[in-house]
Amino acid sequence: MTQPRIEIIPKKSLIGKSIRMSLANNKTRELWRSFMVEKDAIKNPTSKDLFSIQVYDDLLYFKNFSAQTEFTKWAAIAVDSIENIPNGFESFTLEGGLYAIFLHKGPANEFQRTFQFIFGQWLPNSEYAIDDRPHFELLGAKYKNNDPTSEEEVWIPIKKKY
Repeated sequence: MTQPRIEIIPKKSLIGKSIRMSLANNKTRELWRSFMVEKDAIKNPTSKDLFSIQVYDDLLYFKNFSAQTEFTKWAAIAVDSIENIPNGFESFTLEGGLYAIFLHKGPANEFQRTFQFIFGQWLPNSEYAIDDRPHFELLGAKYKNNDPTSEEEVWIPIKKKY
């Protein structure tokens, strides 16, 4: 796995759907199925890239990790305005900030190796600590769901270690 690029992003407005879930009670497929069927109702996207966002209640999620701990997962798209939210959708504001961006290549069932690299190798040996902001995957033109040639960006919120 290669080193990440480090980027500061501005605040973004998104429209999407969310669900409470845990890794043990994974509802990702259900969330994305519902989102994809109706996403064309969103009339003002800024790009075709999709956001898969994880909002953890606090940083204790990682310190006391359990597959049963719940978090909020979002399927969303960036928009230029949250004025006209279609029925069944919600707005979400992704606060800007510093992120480490990793490239995951391969199907979703191989995601564990990417996370092990990020949290087991890169983060402990870097000058950064995890920040208490949403994590997300950016699903762009090279994303092909469970295809072995699929690519997606994994965005991890970071801050300088003290």
